[in-house]
Amino acid sequence: MPLYLNDDQTALQDTIRDFVADHAPVTHMRALRDSKDAAGFSRDLWKSFAEMGFTGILIDEAEGGLGLGHVEAGVVLEEIGRNLSPSPFLATAVAAVEALKGTAHAARWFPGILAGETVAALAIDEAAKHRDTIGLQAERSGNGFKLTGKKQFVTHGHVADLLIVAARTTGNADDAEGITLFAIPKGAANLTATPERLADASFAARLEFDGVEVDADAVIGEVDHGRSPLDRLLRAGRTGAAAELLGVGGGAMDMTVGYLKERKQFGALIGSFQALQHRAAHLYSEMEVARAAVLKAQQLLDAGSDAADTAVSVAKAMTGMATTLSVQEGVQMHGGIGMTDEYDIGFYMKRARVLAEMFGDANFHADRIARAAGY
Repeated sequence: MPLYLNDDQTALQDTIRDFVADHAPVTHMRALRDSKDAAGFSRDLWKSFAEMGFTGILIDEAEGGLGLGHVEAGVVLEEIGRNLSPSPFLATAVAAVEALKGTAHAARWFPGILAGETVAALAIDEAAKHRDTIGLQAERSGNGFKLTGKKQFVTHGHVADLLIVAARTTGNADDAEGITLFAIPKGAANLTATPERLADASFAARLEFDGVEVDADAVIGEVDHGRSPLDRLLRAGRTGAAAELLGVGGGAMDMTVGYLKERKQFGALIGSFQALQHRAAHLYSEMEVARAAVLKAQQLLDAGSDAADTAVSVAKAMTGMATTLSVQEGVQMHGGIGMTDEYDIGFYMKRARVLAEMFGDANFHADRIARAAGY
């Protein structure tokens, strides 16, 4: 598979690039932050995404979607990252859709996602760092289950219409099996959501399940066998987060290179200084390697390859490191103004920090690859 976009994917890229730049540039994110908006994103913008067909990229044509793949979803996410656009696209139109595919829940939730009326949140993490542990308990109760425990780092969890919750039905927290996924609509009794602002001004919620009762129809897939839909969700989410990180790093790099071409010191453009040229060239190389890793992971996911899982971890780790380099170099090369709130480069650093942690940071995925290789 060639590591570049085909003609149709390039056409989609042109469309989404213009759309996001016009409707959700960095100024849109800044305005939401300064207005102290309680949701952290615009419902109207989400509906605009739906009107353009973007929310149905991964939904099959038979169900009203576009029937495209992770490469195309990544094209959308890269532009979201480039513009720092607050959007539930990653959790809802990518990760949640992958988890719900082929289940009875698709018929219930896909129409709302396609219409831009439904926002999904992923209740997976339970500790300060993303880990492959699920401790939240789901105990049999009548014809359903009673959920008890806590989740955190649930993006948009306080306003989501749908919560996808990973719970433990058998075994211990570290066991790979014995997991069940649940689809829980908003407003469930005994569920408390406490929103907190993250470094990039987005919202994530801490969820407390104090005996939340759900019926058996809430189960996604099969009881005790939720590992398969959970893995689909995680692979899609990790690859999507890598694509968005790529956009954040690319946006920061473009801004920095533009600044090097404009800023003068001692009567000369700072872009003419050899030391800065070397740093810019190194950054470009790292971003291109990360871009190749992301596209490879997307292609392998779309092909259903057994090698996709490793490629996804490579992509998430590579983009985490390359984008961290991009935003750090951006702030440094901008000098003093790079540290001010009035200039946009700092927002790229903050967003990169949050995305790098989402679905596992570079260290998590490096360890995951090493363990899979027998180390």
